[in-house]
Amino acid sequence: MSGTTTADGVWTALATPFLGDRVDREALVRLVERQVAAGVAGLCPCGTTGESPTISEDEHREIVETVVAAARGRVPVFAGTGSNDTRHAVALTRQAKAAGAQGALVVSPYYNRPTQEGLYRHFRAVADDGGLPLMLYHIPGRTAGAIEVETVARLWASGGMFALKEAQGHVDRVTRLREACAIPLLSGDDALTVPFVSLGAVGVVSVASNVVPGEVVALVRHALAGRRADALAAHERLAPLVRALFQETNPIPVKAALKLLGVFASDEVRLPLVSASPSVLAALAAALGTQAS
Repeated sequence: MSGTTTADGVWTALATPFLGDRVDREALVRLVERQVAAGVAGLCPCGTTGESPTISEDEHREIVETVVAAARGRVPVFAGTGSNDTRHAVALTRQAKAAGAQGALVVSPYYNRPTQEGLYRHFRAVADDGGLPLMLYHIPGRTAGAIEVETVARLWASGGMFALKEAQGHVDRVTRLREACAIPLLSGDDALTVPFVSLGAVGVVSVASNVVPGEVVALVRHALAGRRADALAAHERLAPLVRALFQETNPIPVKAALKLLGVFASDEVRLPLVSASPSVLAALAAALGTQAS
C-alpha cells in the first residue's frame, strides 16, 4: 500500500467542494495539498463529510480520481463506498479501486437494519468482491444499527479488514474491542481522540483536520507518543473549533470554515442540507480568529 502500511495517525474525512452544483476540482486539490503538507496519514473522500448521499456515481469517480491524482502516492486514499445495498457497495468499491484508491471506507448499512449475520455477510461481500481492504465505519447515530463487538472480531479474523472507524461515542467500546481482537481502532469523533488513544486507539478519522490539519496531526503525535500534557494542551486549543464544527450537521460547518479560510470558493451544500446559520458562522470565525462574511 502506497504511503503507509499502518492505520496510525490522522485520516482526514475530506469535504467535497461544490461550485455551481459541480465538483470544484481545483478546491479539492488545494484541500488535498494542505493535508499532505501537514503530515496526515491518509485521506478519506466520499464519506459522511464528503456528502456521499448526494453525489452521483460519476461524481464519486471524479472525486476519487482527483484525490488520488493530487495525493500522488504520498498518502493512501480510502474512498467511501458504503451503501445499504450490498451490490451497490461492491460496485462503488470496484469503481474506487479502478480510480486508484488503496482501500475503502465502508459504513454499516443504514435504514434497512440488517442482523449481525447480515452485517457480516455484507462486509465480507464488499471486501471479497470489491477487491480493496476495508476501513469499517461504525456510526449507529446515523445508521440506526450497531456493528457489535463480536461481529467486528469475526470480520477481523476472516481477513481483509484494515481498521475500524469507531464513531459511537462510547469510550468503553475501545477496551471491549481491544479485548476481542487486534483490529486497529480510529476515533470517529474529534472530541474523543485523546481518550481513545489513551485506551489504545491509533489515531482519528478527523473532520477538524480539513480546517487545521497541522494542529490535529500534532495532537495525535503527542497522544501516540504518550506526551499527555502536550496532547491535553492541543486538545484544549482545538476544543472551541471542534465544538463549532458540530453545532450543525456535518459537513455544514466544516465547509463554511473552509470558505472562511479561502480554501473553498463556496460553502455550497446540497439539499436537504442548507448553509450554516449566522450563529455557527460567528462561532467558527471566533474559533479561527477570522471574521464571518
